Amino acid sequence: MALQRSVPAGVAHGAMPAQPGAAVPEGSVPPGASPGELITQPAPVVRDLRGRTGHAPYSLDFAAGDIVVVSGLPGGGKSTLIRQAVTGRAIDSQDARDRWAAALPPLLPYALYRPLVRAAHYLGLRAALRSGESVVVHDCGTQTWVRSWLARHAVRRGRLLHLILLDVDPATARQGQRQRGRGVSGYAFARHRHAVARLIHATEQGVLPAGCGSAVLLDRAAASALSRISFTDGEVPAARAG
Repeated sequence: MALQRSVPAGVAHGAMPAQPGAAVPEGSVPPGASPGELITQPAPVVRDLRGRTGHAPYSLDFAAGDIVVVSGLPGGGKSTLIRQAVTGRAIDSQDARDRWAAALPPLLPYALYRPLVRAAHYLGLRAALRSGESVVVHDCGTQTWVRSWLARHAVRRGRLLHLILLDVDPATARQGQRQRGRGVSGYAFARHRHAVARLIHATEQGVLPAGCGSAVLLDRAAASALSRISFTDGEVPAARAG
């Protein structure tokens, strides 16, 4: 992963590894490895871009074939970020919902066709993963099994899973739901809040989901500054000043 503008390069392929989700200082030997053993798996890396108003990168570049998960609260700006920045293939559950909503009577409650939307979303995601393409995936933050599924696919294709985590306060997320005209119930939102809070706290401690090679923490300003999330053939380039 490379961050372009005033941030150093991210994950370098071939770096020292960590135990799942834990950072290891450069040059150290992870548990179970002998000092002379060649280690080729990259270490998890966390980049915190929050609070960098005016200095946030405008581009996140990942290696071709990698999988990127965008996670955060409902209404926090995940779909907006994907639409504004992703240059390649993206799988967003909101797209599946919009397609079904356009084909059905306007007054039909979403709860009645939610299972069809979810089935369409996961079938589309499965097809994207089977293609071997680089892909950016919308994640609500509560479905840990989805991240595990994506991590297994990344490992099987010899690539990395990355997490982009939007840290947006609940009031702002609720406002975002009102602006788009679709919200979630208080119970569901509470589940999202707890799940995302745990994910953010763990990421701040350097403890990433199993199989995740790197994470980027964004606030609303840093997300707004991003104009490109892309995948680069070969080695990821070093960051360039903007």
